[in-house]
Amino acid sequence: MNLVKDNLTIRNAMSGDAEQLCTWWNNGEIMAHAGYPNGLGETPESTRKSLAKDSDETCRRHIIEQDGYPIGEMVYRNKGGAAEIGIKICEVSSQEKGIGTVLLTMFIDALFTHYGYEKVILDTSLTNKRAQHVYENKLGFKKLRINENAWRDQLGKWQSAIDYEMTKEDWLARQVDKNYIHLGI
Repeated sequence: MNLVKDNLTIRNAMSGDAEQLCTWWNNGEIMAHAGYPNGLGETPESTRKSLAKDSDETCRRHIIEQDGYPIGEMVYRNKGGAAEIGIKICEVSSQEKGIGTVLLTMFIDALFTHYGYEKVILDTSLTNKRAQHVYENKLGFKKLRINENAWRDQLGKWQSAIDYEMTKEDWLARQVDKNYIHLGI
C-alpha cells in the first residue's frame, strides 16, 4: 500500500523502518495508552524479522509520513473478511491537528475499495475520549460494546476498552453523502 494525499503518506513498513518503530514502541510515553507504560522492549532485529512476515493477506504494518518524515504507524490484520486496524501518531508535534482523521479516511477507504474488506473493526481505551470522538463523530463507526476491566497493563492496572465496527456499505454511503472522491492507490 502506498497512499498519498497532500503532504501525508501511508506506506508499507520495510526492514529499514525497524529502528524507528523500536524507538516508538520502546517509549513508555508513546505506548502508555496501549497498556505499555514501560514500552515494549523490542529490538530492531526482532522487528525486522516480524516485518518480513507481513503480507497483504494476513497483516501489514505501515509507516505514516508527513512531509517525507515518519510521524507514526498504522496496521491492519485480516480477521476473515474484516480488517482490524490501529493507528498511532507518535510525534507529539503532529498530534491533535486532524491528521489522524485524514489518515484513517485514506486507510479505511483503501481497505474497502481496493482490498475487498467488508468490515473494519477497532478498539480504543475507554479513557481515550479524543479517539472515540474521531471514530464515532467524524468517521461514523458504530460502538459495539464496552469491555470493562478487560485486561491489565504492564503495571497491573485494569484497563477497559470500547469495540467499534464499520461496514463497507455504511462507509460507502457515508462517503457519497459527503461527496467524497475515492483515493487512488
